[in-house]
Order: sequence, then C-alpha cells, then structure tokens
Amino acid sequence: MPVGTQAAVKSLDPNDLHAVGSEIILANTYHLMLRPGADLLEQLGGVSRFMRWDGPILTDSGGFQVFSLARNRKLSERGVTFRSHIDGSQHELTPERAVQLQHQFGSDITMALDVLAGFGADDDEQREAMRLTHAWLPRNIAAFQQLNSAWEHRGALFGICQGGFDAARRVESAMIVAESGVDGCAIGGLSVGEPKDVMAAMLDASTAALPVDHPRYLMGVGSPEDLWNGVAAGIDMFDCVLPTRVARRGALYLETGRIDITAARYRDADVPVDEMCDCYTCLMFSAAYVHHLFRAKELLAYRLASIHNVRFLHRQIESMRASIVDGTFERDRSAFLINYSPADQAVAAAQRAKYRAAQIDRHAPRS
Repeated sequence: MPVGTQAAVKSLDPNDLHAVGSEIILANTYHLMLRPGADLLEQLGGVSRFMRWDGPILTDSGGFQVFSLARNRKLSERGVTFRSHIDGSQHELTPERAVQLQHQFGSDITMALDVLAGFGADDDEQREAMRLTHAWLPRNIAAFQQLNSAWEHRGALFGICQGGFDAARRVESAMIVAESGVDGCAIGGLSVGEPKDVMAAMLDASTAALPVDHPRYLMGVGSPEDLWNGVAAGIDMFDCVLPTRVARRGALYLETGRIDITAARYRDADVPVDEMCDCYTCLMFSAAYVHHLFRAKELLAYRLASIHNVRFLHRQIESMRASIVDGTFERDRSAFLINYSPADQAVAAAQRAKYRAAQIDRHAPRS
C-alpha cells in the first residue's frame, strides 16, 4: 500500500497510482484528525471522495505517530493525550475515538488503537505497551460493532500484535489478537530501529500464532528485500513511505539495488532508468532527463522517480504472486536476494553489532 498520510501520496495523483498498479492506499488518523479534521472530511464524503481515489482506503489508528511524539504524550488506561505538532493544541485518542474518527473518514479497513515501544525500550515499557494494546482491543471492537449496528456494515477492523522484542511476548500477543474475532491481524512495533535479523525473528514469532485464513499485515515495512522475506514469512499486506521518500532524494530501485540518479554517470545516459521496467518514467524518458530534473531541482523529478519506485514494488508483488502459483517462490526469492544489494547494508551491519553487544552486556555477570 502506498502511503497517503494526509490524503495524498506525495507527488502522485490517483491516475498515477492506478497506472502503477496500486489497489489500496493508506491514510493516517493522527494527521487527518488535525488537518483538515474528521467533521469536514465526513461532510465532504470521506477520504476517498475527498482525494478522488476510487479504491479502498486503510487508515492507521495514529498509534505510531503518537509514539513518535513521546515527549508530548501521556498514556493511561483510558487512552493517550498528546499535543499537536502543528499548533501545540492538546488532543485525546481513546480506542473509541480512534474508531469513530476512522468511521468518519469512510475507511474500508479500520485499525485498532495500539501502543508500541521502540527498539531499545526496556522490558517494562515493552510489557506495558503490550498490556495496554490488549486492554484496548475489546474497546476497539465494541466501538466498531456499535457503529456498524447503527449504520450499514462498512469495511473491516484489524487488530494489532505488539510484544516488543521478546519472542514469547510476540507469540502471546498474536494469540490474543487472533482469538479476538477481528477481521485481520496486523503486526506492529517492527521496523523501528532494530536490525533486520531481529525483525525477522520477531516476525516469525508473531506469524506462528496467527490464523492462516485471516489477512496478515506487516505495518511500516516496504523495502524490496523485506517484501520478499515478509511474504516468505506469511505476510499478505505491507505499507511504507520508503519508495516515495527515497525517490524524492534521487534514489531509484533496480533489480540489483538502489541507484543515485543524481550521480554524474547518468548525465548523458540516453537509456531508460531501467530497460526492463514498464512504468511511465522508463517508457517515456531517459535516465539523463531524470538526472537533469533532479540537478535542476524541477518538481517533475519527484513525480517521475516516485512513479518508478512504486511501480517497482508492485512489480515485485506481481512476481511473488506468479511464483507462488507456479511453485517457484523460494527459488525466485533466492535469486532476487542474491542480486539485490540494499543501500543500508552498512547501517544494518552496525545495528546488528550494537544489538549483539547490548545482549552480551545485558547477560554479563555484575560485580
């Protein structure tokens, strides 16, 4: 799912999204409740009509954004209070309020309000985040059911598994969400600074306890290698700002990894960015032209780069679907991972070293 946080996928319009293969997009409760506001969005027909998107919308409950405001938030049994990053005004999100807001937005998939703890949080904070998430889940469900009893049934409700970075807690949380009766199961609290191997271990622990007949959604994850590995772990849905964010910096995806289109070697490259790609950018323009747009700081650069990157990820998903049908998924995944070099390999290696050092220190005898 491309991320349209504020009812817009940055630099792309609905026609662009349809052209690259998008079927559903994500919008965010926290941002939309602050601007333009739920009452106005409801008055104008909901998020889909507001932005003229004729496909389904999934709305994040706002839990991640509130997590990012850690210094300006206060958690309680009731919910979370926080101050707006726009004007400093104080707001409250409860499970009931989060569901009500998403109902006003006309969301096709509503996400339960949860609490997450970032990588590096101590065990007490991770346990408390999971406890509140579980305590709030029945209230999310009750609010969703009440709204659907008053109105024609609309959409689905997903619960969110938490548990921090302890495998046993991850299994426990997944079991609670799976048994709650929600329509889908999301896995939250990952891709928040942890090394890739830690994320993989927590993902495996979560999916092991989830039902196979409900959609599984890995939140906030969307790099090409993570998509292949996530599907291998049993994930059905992903979202991430990464493809459009790196596109605006001139980083474009190829089967071999990310390239920097602003590099001098592309100045006279009279060939497509990717000769194997079927996106509008690659069919219509040369790498030299895209290079020029970035160097000249032309706004068209952001659109063309974003079209390519989002289409690249959709092409990966299309390849995965075909390989699953053909029974060649593991072979094709191995081939992709061998050829693809993530741009953040050095960062990932440093994160792994830091994590392992912390684990050794944590279990070392104290004098």
